[in-house]
Amino acid sequence: MPQGTRLAGKVAIVTGGSSGFGAAIAKRFGEEGAKVILTDINVEQGQQVAASNPSNLVFQKHDVTNLEDWKAVVDLAFTKFGRLDVLVNNAGTSYKNKPTLEVTEAEFDRVFNVNVKSIFLAVQTVMPRLVEQGQGGSVINISSTGAQRPRPGLVWYNSSKGAVSNATKGLAAEFGKHNIRVNNVCPLLTATGLFSMFTGMEDTPENRAKFIKDVPLGRLCDVEDIANMCLYLASDEGRFINGTDLVVDGGKCV
Repeated sequence: MPQGTRLAGKVAIVTGGSSGFGAAIAKRFGEEGAKVILTDINVEQGQQVAASNPSNLVFQKHDVTNLEDWKAVVDLAFTKFGRLDVLVNNAGTSYKNKPTLEVTEAEFDRVFNVNVKSIFLAVQTVMPRLVEQGQGGSVINISSTGAQRPRPGLVWYNSSKGAVSNATKGLAAEFGKHNIRVNNVCPLLTATGLFSMFTGMEDTPENRAKFIKDVPLGRLCDVEDIANMCLYLASDEGRFINGTDLVVDGGKCV
């Protein structure tokens, strides 16, 4: 595939980049000319993704709940590429869909640390550098349709994503004066191995059909759907989009 130019000259950090949405986003950004630091705790898979486009993708091990790891990733962007333009906070976690009273304190803490504290640490480390750089930027948080339409079974996961969506709007209002845009992308469930975790149903053709019948466009989300939305927000095409929840769900939440 010939390289595009929609992100030419831009430098991006994509967390949770070893698989799923993160891998698709990192690859898509690289295809459009960005230099991308993809990060994850899964070193082997992260390095494999980076190897798919070694001229534009670099892997860095990164625990998004650790402040020192954040400092190291941001420093790498500036030492290796001299700037930073885009941050995609994609790393996230959940627990298996189950009655709320069965959720353990450890599961609750992990969900809020990975899904919410990570963005707090990102703001602490990335925003000062973007402000100092003085050329604006685009921060993209991967939220969830669960922030829009919470349902039983994933109450604390959905509430963590609700916190992400809420924080995004506040950040957009606060940093807009620096031309730093902050937006949410809210995906529907994808056709990955996480079907049973998120739905609480066994992953069978019958259960998938039951879930899909409520999606007007008649399918689950694809990782490329999210990568393409992030590409738009990262590019200059999305330069006036700020503080918005962009729901990518085929109409499920209507």
